[in-house]
This record gives sequence, C-alpha cells and structure tokens, in this order.
Amino acid sequence: MARLQLNKSSLARETANLQTYKRFLPSLDLKRQQLMAERAKAAAAVKRVDADIAAFHDTIGKELPMLANLEIDLADLVRVTEVELGEENIVGTTLPTLKQIDIAVRPYSFLAKPHWVDRLVNRLKDMLDLQVRAQIARRRLSLLDRAVDVITQRVNLFDKVLIPRTAANIKKIRIYLSDEEMAAVVRSKIAKRKRAEMEPA
Repeated sequence: MARLQLNKSSLARETANLQTYKRFLPSLDLKRQQLMAERAKAAAAVKRVDADIAAFHDTIGKELPMLANLEIDLADLVRVTEVELGEENIVGTTLPTLKQIDIAVRPYSFLAKPHWVDRLVNRLKDMLDLQVRAQIARRRLSLLDRAVDVITQRVNLFDKVLIPRTAANIKKIRIYLSDEEMAAVVRSKIAKRKRAEMEPA
C-alpha cells in the first residue's frame, strides 16, 4: 500500500474517496438484504420439496405395498430423458429455473405386468419430477449462499475497512496540515520579531 501523503491534494483525494464509499455502501447493503431475502425463499423451497419427497415415499409405501415383491422386474421402468433449464437474474445473480422435464417410460406388456404397475409408473414419474425440482432448488440455494457471502464481504470491506481507514487518513492529514499552518504562523511571528529587533530604533 502506498504511503499516505500529508498534503492538500491527498486530503482532497481521500475526501472524494470517502464520499464515494459512503455513497456505494447503502446500495451494497440493500443488495445484500435482497439476496438474503431470496436466500430465505430458496431455503424454504428446498425444505418444501424435501418434505414433498418424504411424504411421497410414505404414500407410495402405503398405496403400493406390492412393491416388496422382488419377482416383478421394475428396473429402469421410468427415467428422465431431458431436463431443460432456463435462467433467472436475481439482483445480479444468475439462477437456474426449470423449463421442462421429459420423462420416458420403458415399454412394458400390460398383460405380463400386474395392473398396479400403471399406477406405479405415474407415481415414479411424479417422484422423478420432484427429485429434479429438488436438485434445482438446492443449486439455487447454493448459488445464493455464495452470492450472500460475496456481498457481505464487500459490505464489510466498505463498512469496517475502507470508510474507517479513509476517515482516519483525513483526520491525520488535517491534523498535520493544521500543525504545519500553526508552525508557519509561529515561524512568521518569530521572523517578524527578529526583523523588528534587527532594525535600528
């Protein structure tokens, strides 16, 4: 860091810097508050989708107890073939949004499989949809966590480092200039007195 120069141009520069920092701090803090509000919404969305998945597991277990029959091949019956994502800009942070989910059902014989497999297929499609939504919700929360951390660091930099340090620099320069001015006045008076003493009466 450059050594602080104790002169009027340095004072003007530091004063301008202080005004700039004080002007930017409220907008940074507002952005932080908006991101924290969005983060709270994202955390609630993750909690909601996790609760939906947990409730879904319970429902499937009660609705389809016949799933315990391991003789019926249900492997890869339903799978996600494509997930199309969009983007949303929240206070300068780009977040993923879900546009479309394509879920494919492996062809199966309606006669060879029990009648409840149709209901299971629909339930599995719903579960895959929920799981994709859960992944996106967690990704959004993760990105917002990072954005809140970054903006909080910036707010702290301005609030706890730059503004106090610049204010201290201004005070230091003003004290130095005031002392210099006082010393110049004293020197001037001494020189005047010496001149007066040297002049013949």
